[in-house]
Amino acid sequence: MKSRVPIRLLIPALLALAAPLLAVSRADAQENCRDLPNAVIGAGGSASVPLLARVGAALRSVSNPAVTVVYQSPGACFGITPYVDGTTITGTASYWDPPPAGSPAGTPPVQRTCNLPLTGVVPDFGMMGTAGTLCEGVTEIPAGIGDFAGPITSWSLIVPQTSPQTVIAAEAAYLLYGFGPAEAQVSPWTDPAHFWGRNPTSAALIAIALAIGVPPERVGSWFSGDRASWDVRTNQAMIQRVYESGQVSAAATLGFVSTEVADNARDQVRTLAYQHYDQSCGYLPDSTSTRFDKRNVRDGHYFLWSSYHFYAPVDAAGQITNPRTRTLVGYFTGAVDTPDELPLLEITAQNGNIPECAMQVWRDTDMGPLYSYLPTAPCGCYYEEVATGTAPASCTACDEASDCTAPGSVCRFGYCEVR
Repeated sequence: MKSRVPIRLLIPALLALAAPLLAVSRADAQENCRDLPNAVIGAGGSASVPLLARVGAALRSVSNPAVTVVYQSPGACFGITPYVDGTTITGTASYWDPPPAGSPAGTPPVQRTCNLPLTGVVPDFGMMGTAGTLCEGVTEIPAGIGDFAGPITSWSLIVPQTSPQTVIAAEAAYLLYGFGPAEAQVSPWTDPAHFWGRNPTSAALIAIALAIGVPPERVGSWFSGDRASWDVRTNQAMIQRVYESGQVSAAATLGFVSTEVADNARDQVRTLAYQHYDQSCGYLPDSTSTRFDKRNVRDGHYFLWSSYHFYAPVDAAGQITNPRTRTLVGYFTGAVDTPDELPLLEITAQNGNIPECAMQVWRDTDMGPLYSYLPTAPCGCYYEEVATGTAPASCTACDEASDCTAPGSVCRFGYCEVR
């Protein structure tokens, strides 16, 4: 039986909490979201914000057709609940413009805000890092709602950069998150004052709890103080909390976030190697602590990963009914060719996510068993070049098909890949 996360009673409170996360008041947000050019409104978790920001900024530069990605991130489970019980979103949401002309490479998109209708709106799409059926009240995906797989995200148990800890085992995580640090007494994480969690709508909490075998609703139930002081509302807030806690006691501090968020804060936090059940040692998501190749995710050594899920209303043929939403989600799934202004594979890799074409293993359910996988059009060599700046030595560069002499290989993205 699937463990489910309480959400219905949390909806009013979490919607109220979402406003400060957007870092701007309604008074500062002058535009109505629906009035933006070809607005596509989404809702879901905070882990996907950096990826959507990059994609949204790129799409704002596409003149035919222009699409404005609008997103609110009150929690991952809000990516599905609007389609289950009619929950609407209101308040402010974010959208993104490209950096000003002449900005240095790597300059982040410019975040802007807009007003959602006061009466609320059901989003055009939901986005979350785990399946919607892991959320309380969602026993199945409703009829008329499609579930579309996006890029891979992974999850990290993190410590401050100054922590002496380098690895954590699934058994230790089970005790810590199932019983709390005070009772578990897993050294050095024994002080609840430096042990941080998320609210029950968090995909990071759901995914890690599912992997270690703890019912998500149990995580934090043992906390004896004010639950709000333990819950960290977003991935970005978790980074700050772990960093600040580390100034007091680096060794005792522990938290968790999506790996792409941890990657963007390596000057503050560090991902622990994770040793899953029946493994003989722990693995980082990447081949080393200084690289961004996600090699251990891609080849199955690092267990904590899942696909992003997009949810949207569909017709009887399974096609997304809103044309602009169909186009946006189709970019991520590969069903729609991307415009030149949207180099999605490059954006995905640079954001710390993994496209399906770079995976060598797959799973059919979140945290389910892994099996060997050959994508239809593998892109592993090019992915690593974009993600790290250098392709593996085993990769052969090519300009045309005749450069690839190995049986069954073709020239793809400048490298000889398996057909």
